Amino acid sequence: MKRFAILCAALMSMLLPTLAGAGSTENAAKKLPVADVAAFADNLERDLAARGANVAIVARVGRDRETLPHGIDYTHVAYWVFSQMTRQDGSTYRGYRVYNLYQQAGDDTVSRLVQDSPADFFAGAFVLDAGVIIPDKRLQKKLLGVIGSPAYAQLHNARYSVLANPASPTFQNCTEHTLDVLMASLYGTTDKVQIKANINAHFDPHTVQIGSLKRLFAPASSAALTTADHGRDITTATFGSLARFMAEHDLAQQIYRYTPYKAQSF
Repeated sequence: MKRFAILCAALMSMLLPTLAGAGSTENAAKKLPVADVAAFADNLERDLAARGANVAIVARVGRDRETLPHGIDYTHVAYWVFSQMTRQDGSTYRGYRVYNLYQQAGDDTVSRLVQDSPADFFAGAFVLDAGVIIPDKRLQKKLLGVIGSPAYAQLHNARYSVLANPASPTFQNCTEHTLDVLMASLYGTTDKVQIKANINAHFDPHTVQIGSLKRLFAPASSAALTTADHGRDITTATFGSLARFMAEHDLAQQIYRYTPYKAQSF
């Protein structure tokens, strides 16, 4: 039995690296030329500003999509907020500040909230391809109120799981935190029990298809791959499920995919 468990754990380490590496890593290895990343980030900032976005939900691709589970197109999601920024010389300018939930270096089961720049956001991207949701104007105003208040940090759960169940308070990942902030803004509450009840009632998460053997031994590959907060099905929040929710409830001004070549419908 012990030998079987060791064999299965070894199998899991080969089968699940794409999920483990698909989380929200702050110091991801740089995959693309810095100049290309900076230009792409600047262009997206200009695009968002031209569309009048004071706050947007933006997603990046951290791995080759062919290695990701079916239906998952992006691996990290964050709020971009149009803000007054200060340069090192003390001068100011207007630009986007990115509000992230990242896994901690050295312990991928713990997360923290980090603000960085659009170029930092895309630094670990596998390909220059962004998913973008611009909420409607009324929702943008509500989101800015929550993001700029203590509620934003209060809604953070540092217990990280790549496959966090968005209807459960046990674990959280970047997309779930984004969803929790969204629900807090929509319903005007920071009550976590009520927020989870609203998610369970109104939000349709993405179902991840993982065989029973993979699921049983997922924690042997990475503790951040736990499925302890799930029932029979493994469901999690993704950029796609956020986009569907906002489209179905008429909460989005625009939803699109942005690449170096063009903006197109998601």
